[in-house]
Amino acid sequence: MHRDRRRPTAAPSAVAPKASGPKWWYYALGGFAALVIAFIIYVPAINGPFVLDDLYLPFMSPAAAALSPRSWLSVRPLLMATFWFNYSTSGVEPYWYHWVNIVLHSIDAVLIYAVVRRFLTFVGETGSRRELLSMFAGGLFLVHPVQTESVSYVASRSESLSVLFFLAAFAIFLYRRREAVSVGETFAILILFGAAALTKEHTVVLPVLLLLTDYYFNPGFTLEGIKRNWKLYVPIAVGGVGAIAWVVRTVSHSTSAGFGMKDLTWYEYLFTQFRAICVYFRLFLLPIGLNLDHDFPTSRTIVDHGAIGYLLVLIALAAVAWRYRREYPLASYGYFGCLLLLAPTSSVVPVRDVMVEHRLYLPFVCLLLVTVEFLRRWKAPVTNTAVVLGTVLLILSALTYSRNTVWADSISLWSDTAAKSPRKSRPRFQLAYANWQAGRCVQAAADYATAAKLQTPDARLLVDWALAEDCANNTSGAIEKFKRAAELEPTAHVYSQLGMEYGKQGRFAEAQDVLDRAEKLDSNFAATYVNRGNVYAATNDYARAKEQYLKALALDPSLEVAKKNLAVANQRLNSRTP
Repeated sequence: MHRDRRRPTAAPSAVAPKASGPKWWYYALGGFAALVIAFIIYVPAINGPFVLDDLYLPFMSPAAAALSPRSWLSVRPLLMATFWFNYSTSGVEPYWYHWVNIVLHSIDAVLIYAVVRRFLTFVGETGSRRELLSMFAGGLFLVHPVQTESVSYVASRSESLSVLFFLAAFAIFLYRRREAVSVGETFAILILFGAAALTKEHTVVLPVLLLLTDYYFNPGFTLEGIKRNWKLYVPIAVGGVGAIAWVVRTVSHSTSAGFGMKDLTWYEYLFTQFRAICVYFRLFLLPIGLNLDHDFPTSRTIVDHGAIGYLLVLIALAAVAWRYRREYPLASYGYFGCLLLLAPTSSVVPVRDVMVEHRLYLPFVCLLLVTVEFLRRWKAPVTNTAVVLGTVLLILSALTYSRNTVWADSISLWSDTAAKSPRKSRPRFQLAYANWQAGRCVQAAADYATAAKLQTPDARLLVDWALAEDCANNTSGAIEKFKRAAELEPTAHVYSQLGMEYGKQGRFAEAQDVLDRAEKLDSNFAATYVNRGNVYAATNDYARAKEQYLKALALDPSLEVAKKNLAVANQRLNSRTP
């Protein structure tokens, strides 16, 4: 019998009494189970180090204890409030920072269950099959290996916390009791939307997702649902315009994102994102080759690195999704929703890192809808389906556990990253730094040398390389690197370190000369006086050495090396007293 394709196969409207979900204790039990599972698979990395952007967050500042609340909360205030809480309770101990990330991820998994369950209700799924597919979706979100970067990378708390607010607002919208959102529901959605945007800016697309949802499912492929909810969309549109303006203002002052980057135009970034989006899809389906720092070249033209081919794939998928939107509403909605949720970071606004795995965290919910669309059509007995899906989750859990063993320490993490991105300088630089921190100085110097071959070294790389050479007792190599750094960025720090190296070689006149330069550049840099004191001490002039150590301590009373060397100078002076 011919079916009229003009009629939607989705369930009519999101209305009461079916809008209510399971009881609160059901979610509490599920949340506890999710937390236990998440802890088990993420425990290898729970003491993992702070890396990359972690090192620039307020809690890593030497002056963190003295920072005012305004300083803590000036950017992404809700996110920074959680970091302030961590710092206030546990200092800079990574364990508890990771614990908070795991808790947030577990809550997100429960919200994913609720969201997917509601969508399954829209398309007529009920009973045990609906529960099974909803729990599978929440479990897949919880244990998928691609989520590792969003959970084990402390700075990626911006993902899990913003998505928590985003999903909570979305769930209220989905579980409303009438076609039209009530005043109370509108207020709650607006509050949670604001919280999400204040945590991370990419969540500003929520209003568009709500419009898409109303079009697809209220009652189905008409504008009636959007008209019914105008009381929600008017204030949220006003807020959305303000949020977008705020985001534009934020990125306009950024050196790592926005249209001001001269070496990455908006259209080059767009061409690159055609490829990146397809890779995100592949990582969802086959999480192999996970990498903290992908070596993903930029497509400078539409044909560069095959960008046009990936664009054609995305267009073809869009055409199929639109053509079969009535027969496969969840898959169609999920595809367009995924592109929408990727848009803030994967469209025309350039971001320095053109592809990173944590950008898949929010769009994951839409990919899950595509997944359950096809799973719900598999008419195997529920028990057999549960066994198969449970096996999938166990395999993915094992892969995630294995991935987190890589995140357990800096050397293993950056060794893995450098091996997967051998042509990229940053992973090798970070590996060198990790080796230097571990006292593996010769290896660190070798890694810095490799990084310098991959990219023209800047002053920072040269200084760190010089410190590694010094640690390896290669003072000549350290001097050469410090001199090159001074040519690029003449700072008190570089000249002070150069003076230290000259002093180690007994070249005291040259040491004093560069230390004088350091003092002229910054008379408040305490290390200059410590190193000058060391030069005087090496020539047995302990009286002058003492003066220099006292100057250093006047600038920085906590400087332990100055205290130690001052004690030695006093001891030597006292031993000479008749």
